[in-house]
Amino acid sequence: QVQLVESGGGLVQPGGSLRLSCAASGSIFANIAMGWYRQAPGKERELVATINRGGAINYADSVKGRFTISWDNAKNTVYLQMNSLKPGDTAVYYCNAYLYTDYAQPGSDYWGQGTQVTVSS
Repeated sequence: QVQLVESGGGLVQPGGSLRLSCAASGSIFANIAMGWYRQAPGKERELVATINRGGAINYADSVKGRFTISWDNAKNTVYLQMNSLKPGDTAVYYCNAYLYTDYAQPGSDYWGQGTQVTVSS
């Protein structure tokens, strides 16, 4: 089994910052990529940022220049530093990992339980 445990969400004023963390644990043979997605009320889940083991990074246009994703491969932990937060960033943020639990099995997506980020004055 694989578990993704997120932390760092909360309430912040516009212009403020938050840092999200997500630690992957369990039967991990190889962790290929990790990332963050978010879902606002009444909207579909959308990509925020992803990073792979080669260091390639992808950001949603809406967060470029404000959010930074990083990955501590040794700890199987991904971080999302969020600066200059806007009310439009309010959502539940989900951690995602694409990994292999066994060399002979195909890779799979795993999701965290989600952490609420609310940007409001």
